[in-house]
Amino acid sequence: MNTGKVWLVGAGPGDIGLFTLKGMETLKNAEVVVYDSLVGQGVLSKIPKTAKCINVGKRASHHTMPQEKINEILAQEAKKGLKVVRLKGGDPFLFGRGGEELELLAREGIPYEVVPGVTSPIAVPAYNGIPVTHRDFTSSLHIITGHKKQNQAYDIDFEALVRTKGTLVFLMGVTAMGDILNALMKAGMEKDMPAAILQKGTTAGQKRIVATVSTLEEEVKRRGIETPAIIVVGKVCALAEEFAWYEKLPLAGYKVLVTRPKDLISSMAEKLRGLGAEVLELPAICTQPLEDQSALYQAFEAISSYQWIAFTSPTGVKVFFDEMKKQKLDTRCLGSVKVAAIGNGTQKALEEKGIFADLVPEVFDGEHLGKALCQVCEGKEKILIPRAKIGSRELTDQLKKKEGIQVDDIATYDTFYDKQDVINEMKEFEAGNIDCAVFTSASTVRGFEAATHGLDYSKVRAACIGKQTKAAADALGMETYMSECARIDSLVQLVVELKDKKTRKKE
Repeated sequence: MNTGKVWLVGAGPGDIGLFTLKGMETLKNAEVVVYDSLVGQGVLSKIPKTAKCINVGKRASHHTMPQEKINEILAQEAKKGLKVVRLKGGDPFLFGRGGEELELLAREGIPYEVVPGVTSPIAVPAYNGIPVTHRDFTSSLHIITGHKKQNQAYDIDFEALVRTKGTLVFLMGVTAMGDILNALMKAGMEKDMPAAILQKGTTAGQKRIVATVSTLEEEVKRRGIETPAIIVVGKVCALAEEFAWYEKLPLAGYKVLVTRPKDLISSMAEKLRGLGAEVLELPAICTQPLEDQSALYQAFEAISSYQWIAFTSPTGVKVFFDEMKKQKLDTRCLGSVKVAAIGNGTQKALEEKGIFADLVPEVFDGEHLGKALCQVCEGKEKILIPRAKIGSRELTDQLKKKEGIQVDDIATYDTFYDKQDVINEMKEFEAGNIDCAVFTSASTVRGFEAATHGLDYSKVRAACIGKQTKAAADALGMETYMSECARIDSLVQLVVELKDKKTRKKE
């Protein structure tokens, strides 16, 4: 029997940037993913579409599945010969019951590995400007579970904790915060000892309340807090205001949905995260080369008869050169053919193939590419357009206006709308959890519509890259905004402006 293997993977505290490289690589190859509710959505969005997903939803007082059952599932799936990833918030061995999950696997001889994760007792204070150790204040850190069984006293030596004079971090202790703080004071802790509660650290929902052990409970009642949250007690909490850095980032506290073609890495998401946004990156469309490329192969045979090749997307570039490779053709066969391209992404894809575009319109859409080609053509040119099966007619409509131009508009790939089941996009928008959706093409708007059928689209604030994209979002009734020019940097700037607008409104 081919026995599979289990990987216990720590997903970190929420921010996908804190998910380890090894964790990402392991997740990428998973055939089964068993995950809990503390795993950040950014990490969940990276689960392979082909993987079987099992939500065991563990969270304080809301256990959807007993621990023993989870252990059995891991063993059962591995026995089928599958690669099983047990994805856990934070680190698997820090109050993650990872040890319990390994017991059954070890007993049954099922292979396993542990991939540690960045843990919240260190990362969340760091995102709030609180160093858990500081030579002027403390030389020790103590991490304690604040969770206790109902109607039972804590099995914690609070007096010993107070004597350490160290930083104390309580996990899963929000509902019993009053009991914890009172027990510390009863054990001899000074009433004016700084204390903080840190909500949803490393995500857009991050919030902190800093007070003292005697006043924190009252402050929380006054200002409110949501779970998950951690409690930090110690002199280092007094440094929070001085060392705070996350909230100073332009997009801190802003959650953005970025839609993209599945096979394209999003530089948009990278730039937004760099500015502090929590980015949920979900594929809205996926592309697939056509099985029958005979029309393109005929064009290859007559390539010297073309004066121009016009590329409208990075995918179009990729498929074109992949098919050239299959036919054992290299770039020399293009000879003196000139190349036109829409947009920075397409330009970049061409440059990676060693080709610099001769023509790129100022406005990145089919209409302006068509107009630009008409201006540089004398009227006897032959133009090849290898692109999506459902391509915009704006480009070809413009080229028809110039007498004598011959156009070979060849479909090389098809576009499909994609949907993932782990994150409910519709629910996120209805709950008001996403501040803004970013669309980089009209097809990503249509893909988003297919994934959220039935949503009240007036709840969606849409940042759009150009006229066509905005028109598609307007047609659904979204609250739309368009970037000044059709460039990624301009679209990022628009998102920053939308966040500023929201902040001013609150004030």
